[in-house]
Amino acid sequence: MADESFGHPRLAALYDPLDPDRGDLDAYVRIAAEFGARRVLDIGCGTGVFALRLADRGIEVVAVDPAGASVDVARAKPGADRVRWIRGDATDLPPLTVDLATMTANVAQAVVDPKDWRETLRGAYAALRPGGRLVFETRNPARRAWEEWNRETSYAVTEVPGTGRVESWVELLDVTGPLVTFRWTYVFTADGQVLTSDSTLRFRERGEVEAELAAEGYTLDDVRDAPDRPGREFVFVARRPR
Repeated sequence: MADESFGHPRLAALYDPLDPDRGDLDAYVRIAAEFGARRVLDIGCGTGVFALRLADRGIEVVAVDPAGASVDVARAKPGADRVRWIRGDATDLPPLTVDLATMTANVAQAVVDPKDWRETLRGAYAALRPGGRLVFETRNPARRAWEEWNRETSYAVTEVPGTGRVESWVELLDVTGPLVTFRWTYVFTADGQVLTSDSTLRFRERGEVEAELAAEGYTLDDVRDAPDRPGREFVFVARRPR
């Protein structure tokens, strides 16, 4: 199930205006070039920012996301006809073969159920050609990023074209083991509507992820630092053996 921030049409339309700087995707664009990827599977594509960046470079992209409202936003963007959009997840894919599969931003951590996570890894593996790679990021639990998730540090007011002023902030709700739950609140000042979206992320230890990849048949090529969050995230580069 998609969180309200991705599945609610009014909130999905806010995603890009509230987070316009997607410099975190630069590293993934470079990775696609590094591996010479010509066909990419973008798992958890959201509003399609990364998929469209790749398509602009002549790369064939299949983009999948369970949130229909986010996929609708992506499909309405210029150049969207160059991407194959699918509403679903990595277990809902048609037969395809790609050079690279990606899960950017919080996508990997948003798959919180261990069974769903294994099936996601299997779905990506099935889509990869022999020698193809899966690349994704996850926050380092030791850095306890959730301790900064509060109204005081996150409150913002954004003027959104066609919508007006929107207030937004995040609040931590619960930490139970590796699961961290938080709530985003959005206030539309033009009409007074208040919408909330609860999310849960799973903070996996590096060794846990390495063991899970090995169990699904991957070879781990590298664990990199995230350029936009140095020392705070792991970027896993796993390969389907030839």
